[in-house]
Amino acid sequence: MTQASAPAEKAAEAFQRLHGRTPEGVWSAPGRVNLIGEHTDYNDGYVLPFALPHRIAVAASSRADGVLTVSTLGDDGGVQDADPAVVADLVPGTVKGWAAYPSGVAWALREQGIDVGGGADLVLAGDVPAGAGLSSSHALECAVALALLGLAGVDAERPDIARWVQHSENDFVGAPTGILDQTASLCCVEAHALFYDVRSGKSEQIPFDAAASGLEVLVVDTRASHSHVDGGYGARRAGCERAADILGVSALRDVDIAELDDTLVRLPEELRPLVRHVVTENDRVLRTVELLRAGRLADIGPLVSASHASLRDDYRVSCLELDVAVDSAMAAGALGARMIGGGFGGSAIALVPVERSDEVERRVLAGFASRSLARPRLFTAVPSAGAGRDR
Repeated sequence: MTQASAPAEKAAEAFQRLHGRTPEGVWSAPGRVNLIGEHTDYNDGYVLPFALPHRIAVAASSRADGVLTVSTLGDDGGVQDADPAVVADLVPGTVKGWAAYPSGVAWALREQGIDVGGGADLVLAGDVPAGAGLSSSHALECAVALALLGLAGVDAERPDIARWVQHSENDFVGAPTGILDQTASLCCVEAHALFYDVRSGKSEQIPFDAAASGLEVLVVDTRASHSHVDGGYGARRAGCERAADILGVSALRDVDIAELDDTLVRLPEELRPLVRHVVTENDRVLRTVELLRAGRLADIGPLVSASHASLRDDYRVSCLELDVAVDSAMAAGALGARMIGGGFGGSAIALVPVERSDEVERRVLAGFASRSLARPRLFTAVPSAGAGRDR
């Protein structure tokens, strides 16, 4: 059982207020930062995320009438209720908006033969910034999955839960996401990054204590909105699948970087940048892991920056706000910086020597102000524990 987080306490208090009884339990799951390895997960590649201290908590109790109720506590203390749903009637397309995320998890668990048909009362609270590319939706889904499994008395393996959550998001919500975010939220541990091979399912906890090396990972939430349900993310995923089909491989993970140039000439011109990014990004993950295993945290900076350049120029998922954040941080002395997440908005990270931290923050804020962009939210990311039961 994890130490109760502030969101867990808020969720439990709100549950008591709304339902007049103590919840049977409270579960929570964190947002994540992906240190490196972007858009590689749905190409059977490698990723290297770590969990944030920011969490989404779910206070929950069972029902006996087959109804699922979901309420969410806002930052202002107000409560928003979703329309009650009958678990047995949940099918893709029946629930819209934010309520589709918890409802989709109940549907996906039911599809696995897990007994969630009795229904449940769920109350959500959290502090993962929404729309920041920090995986708030996946934190919500993972917390709901653990809550519903806990109420059902089912002890499932974390990789299985990650796949079920991905199924709910892909096929119920309609967002074509990979499995990076769910796996990170469920499987990360404190003071480590999770080296995860999506194809094999093998993982390794890689020590990543930036503070002990005199460094910090600065997150710049640009406040530029993004969505995985729109066409940009899906179009790039479809392009990767088309390229793999043309090359006769099951996924772009199978393209060896030593053969990249010869491989690219076999593809239509519009697909070459996508393939170049995925192949080189997988290589950057492997090289980053080797440096971290050797305790050379400061030396990963150029790989982090190269990842951003590839995402900007080849994958074309950056935007003005992300580029300003990265360029400003680098000009102020960051060792490396890049956008994280699916792109088109969200957040960037910068690997910063502690003694340069104030100057980097100042230059980033000045860079946004000079372009009349909304003031970004800045905070230091500390690798934290994954999802679990709080109480």
